[in-house]
Amino acid sequence: MRAPVDRRPEVVILGDSLTAGLGLDTPQGFPALLQQRIDERGLDFTVVNAGVSGDTSAGGLRRLEWALEGNPRVLVVALGGNDALRGLPTDELERNLAAIIDRGTREGLEVILAGMEAPPNNGPEYTARFRRVYRDLAKAHDVVLIPFLLDGVAGEATLNQADGIHPNAEGARLVAETVWHALEPVLTVASETR
Repeated sequence: MRAPVDRRPEVVILGDSLTAGLGLDTPQGFPALLQQRIDERGLDFTVVNAGVSGDTSAGGLRRLEWALEGNPRVLVVALGGNDALRGLPTDELERNLAAIIDRGTREGLEVILAGMEAPPNNGPEYTARFRRVYRDLAKAHDVVLIPFLLDGVAGEATLNQADGIHPNAEGARLVAETVWHALEPVLTVASETR
C-alpha cells in the first residue's frame, strides 16, 4: 500500500523503466524534473512516479488500483515501450490502454496519453498499427496526446545511456520538456477549477 507523501492533488505517472528512471539518480528522472517545474510555477500538485521497469501495458493495468490510491487529479499514461520491444499484439495494447484511460476518466481524472513508437524490426505494418493505437485512443476518449514520449531523444546516442534505449540525464530533461508542454495547461486549468 502506497502512503502518500502529502495530501496535495497528485499527478500520477503510470509507466515503465522510462518513468522509473532506470540508470539515473531519482532527481534526474523526468518525473522529478516535472515536480521541479510544478514547484517553480507555484502549482499545488505532487508528482507520483508509478514507473516499474519492464512493465507492459498489461502490467500497468494490473497496478492501476495501487497507483490511484492517493489523491490523484491527473493521470499520465506512459506505457507501451515494452509491448513494442516484445512484439506483443497491438490489439492487446489498445485494450489495456483503453481500460486504463476508462478507469481514469470514470474517476474524474484528467488523462494524458504518452505515445510510444515500435522499433522497425517488427516491420512497417506493426509499426504503423502501434502508432495508430495512441492516436485512435486519444481521439476516441478525448484525452490529451503526447505523440511520442521520446521525441527528439530516441535514436540519439548523446541523449541515451549505453543501452541505446533509456535516456541519460540530458535526454531525461528533454523528455520532461515534452511532457511539460502537455501537462502545464492541464495543471493550470485544474488549479483554476479546484
